[in-house]
Amino acid sequence: MTRRIFFKLFVFFLLVIAAATITLNLTVRSAWERSLYNTIERDLSQKVLLFANRARATDPAQYPAIAIEAAAAADARATIIDAQGHVLADSEANPLEMENHATRPEFIDALHGKLGENSRTSHTVGVDFLYVAAPIPNGAVRLAYPLSAIKEVNAQVTKYLLRSSLLAVLVAMLLALLASRSISRRLSAIVEFSEKIAAGDLTARVEAGNAADEITTVATALDATARRLEQSFRALDTSRKELEAVLNSMREGVIATGSDGRVIWANRRMQELVPSGVRIGSPLVETLRDPDLLRAAEDAAKSGAAHTERVTWASAGKSFSVTAAPMPGGGVVAVLYDLSEIERLEKTRRDFIANVSHELRTPLTSIQGYTETLMDGPPPDPAMTMEFLEIIRKNAARMSRLTEDLLTLARVESGEQSFRFESVPAAALLTDVEETLREVVRARGAELRIVESVNEQVQADRDTIHQVFVNLVDNAVKYAPGTEVQLGARLHEKYVEFFVRDFGPGIGSEHVPRLFERFYRVDKARSRESGGTGLGLAIVKHIIRKHGGTVAAKSEVNRGAEFTFTLPLAFSIAEMARA
Repeated sequence: MTRRIFFKLFVFFLLVIAAATITLNLTVRSAWERSLYNTIERDLSQKVLLFANRARATDPAQYPAIAIEAAAAADARATIIDAQGHVLADSEANPLEMENHATRPEFIDALHGKLGENSRTSHTVGVDFLYVAAPIPNGAVRLAYPLSAIKEVNAQVTKYLLRSSLLAVLVAMLLALLASRSISRRLSAIVEFSEKIAAGDLTARVEAGNAADEITTVATALDATARRLEQSFRALDTSRKELEAVLNSMREGVIATGSDGRVIWANRRMQELVPSGVRIGSPLVETLRDPDLLRAAEDAAKSGAAHTERVTWASAGKSFSVTAAPMPGGGVVAVLYDLSEIERLEKTRRDFIANVSHELRTPLTSIQGYTETLMDGPPPDPAMTMEFLEIIRKNAARMSRLTEDLLTLARVESGEQSFRFESVPAAALLTDVEETLREVVRARGAELRIVESVNEQVQADRDTIHQVFVNLVDNAVKYAPGTEVQLGARLHEKYVEFFVRDFGPGIGSEHVPRLFERFYRVDKARSRESGGTGLGLAIVKHIIRKHGGTVAAKSEVNRGAEFTFTLPLAFSIAEMARA
């Protein structure tokens, strides 16, 4: 860049110098020549008048001597001419050999009584002269000054002009180099700054400098523009990140396409819904292969209005409510609201109502039937009356237990159940259960024994965990009568795993995944006969979840069953609180 600027500046300065030199030659030299010519002419006119005065006062015989003296005094050629044009005396030539001067313009003017002046090439010596003539009695005197002197002066002036121009060219080269370096350095900084801005580096800055010129003005304006752009893009980027954070935190899937139908953005939930992932820049049909989803997006793009449709996405195995809306710049944004959980909860609610209704129908029917029988007339046998009343009492008690379990489950699920968490030794929880239930279990023909224990502290509510053990032990005794029920605890890295194990007939593998569902029974008839409500394991599951643990069951037919749950270690809870 420096060379290009130097060359341009040098050519510019050279053109300026050339124009100045030509102008000087055309104007100054011309004026100089004219001024010099006029000066010589005035000087020669004065000297020719002196020459004429002397010639008037001198005898004609002395004309040759006077001509020589006048020529020496005027540094010019002196000539005396009579009225007929004959040369009477000349300081440089033989008068007899000179031609008649009657036709010379300056001589003619002198004969008319005035100074005559003319410049031409002399016929005698072949040199350009300036002729000035003055009248005398019976003739005229003339001085001739060679114009070659003026040409020599002009040549000298021209030489000086050329030397000055050459010096000016050298100075111009130096100035061009200095100026080009200064300008190039500043322009290079601006170009480098512009390239950084074009590459997306909005933090780039350019020094304006101290010079008050256009480059400084441009640099200042560019720097201010870059600062404003950086602020605008930073604000835009912050808004974009905030919007992305909001969209990524949504449980709904969001996907947007451009005017060409290609995906331009998708949130985290959408990435999770698409098994192969969302590829930005790919056509929408490659991501959403479901015809109903694609139709919703196409309808929104064509109609220019929001379009909502319920679809079942086969590849995702879920049902969605899809709302597709056109975007101002073209393209569509679609929001997929997952209806699967709502439908599952709705099904759970329906099943729950159906199960509660079914569970209440049998005892209510029994109570109603036996009550009507007693009201129609007491049986003749008092023992039969007592049998009817006992059946009514059992069904009423069963309804009471069902209602109590429903209320307990509702309180635990809704958070109304209060928990008093404290650090408790795992062994203490096992000991409490063993001491409380030992005789109850023995009375039912089984034995309760602690087979494994640890002393680490766990974070737990003693009352609700005791209730968990009671439900699990009660199930073990109920479905595996006459066997041993074992309690125990095993230490893991951040939690303690408790277990309740029996050695009864076991549970089929097809039933294990559903054991903790409400009202689910492996043997429904036997469960009802034993007074079970089908809610005990559901209550266990929700209590353990409130403790931050997990619950599971393992069983094989004829090999017994083992129910386990975990409680976090007390120090793990403290560490998480500090973190």
